[in-house]
Amino acid sequence: MAKTYDAILLVAFGGPEKPDDVMPFMENVLRGRSVPRERMMEVAEHYGLFGGRSPINDQCRELIDAMKAAVPGHGIDLPIYWGNRNWHPMLADTLRTMRDDGVKRALALFTTAYSSYSSCRQYLEDLQGAAADVGDGAPAVDKLRGYFNHPGFIESWVARVAEALAQLPAEHQADAKLLFAAHSIPTAMVASCRYEAQLREAVRLIAAAWPDRASDLVYQSRSGPPTQPWLEPDVCDYLKEETASAVVIVPIGFISDHMEVVYDLDTEASEVCEQRGIAMARAATPGTHPRFVSMICELIRERLSGGVDRPVVGDLPAELDECAADCCPALRRPA
Repeated sequence: MAKTYDAILLVAFGGPEKPDDVMPFMENVLRGRSVPRERMMEVAEHYGLFGGRSPINDQCRELIDAMKAAVPGHGIDLPIYWGNRNWHPMLADTLRTMRDDGVKRALALFTTAYSSYSSCRQYLEDLQGAAADVGDGAPAVDKLRGYFNHPGFIESWVARVAEALAQLPAEHQADAKLLFAAHSIPTAMVASCRYEAQLREAVRLIAAAWPDRASDLVYQSRSGPPTQPWLEPDVCDYLKEETASAVVIVPIGFISDHMEVVYDLDTEASEVCEQRGIAMARAATPGTHPRFVSMICELIRERLSGGVDRPVVGDLPAELDECAADCCPALRRPA
């Protein structure tokens, strides 16, 4: 049954916008996690290479502007708010503003397409915590369903890969390998979520646009201790053994440019390719691609109408509107 909504909420990871933000931001990200301080300082240095500013907040602003321009054409007349998990605008502050504006129930778009603890369950927990901070009158928030196999998601990626292929020197465009990169997670977490299966399905659907072209899935940005197994192969390790003369790296795990994209791929992976004489292009993330923005509008309309028509492509079913209470659990940490 369709519910009544009076706002849309973009829920994102967040990122620092100036050097003084970096360490407080990193402490927010890593709070409660057993990540060595040396690793935190290493990642903080990545932000320093870019003036202490992550591209993610600017890309959220651009996406909101694109959504505001697109929603009227889909018959949607709802205000759009934005709240982050780890940096301003923080979720609690945004929910407080929404309450003061009279919002009772909102639809949330998570800026991640896949199911895992950090990409879904943790956002739900953050929303619950933010609502508790706001207290009485905090708006109820329902998330839009996962969209890794929505036609609009796949089509926007196909367009981005085509753009990247065209950036390569002409002699490499026909045989460049497609290398899809996603954030690694502990293998112990893989068994309790659909993250890897969803990634592989998205990769298969996108790569099908080039049926005769080699492709593979790699991972990046692991942060756990060396003794803890994470999804592999690492993108840089893979490139060190790559025999193709050209690759297009597709950051399939992201919808916009996180620091993991501009550092781990545009900086580190690019350096490996240069050292090995591999021509490389990096596909842009979906960002504000018109097909991706129209997909968001379609997901909103789907929920406003009760979710009868739920388009997907491929072999896996459409994601549920509401996550099961035990889905995507956090890893149990030693006492």
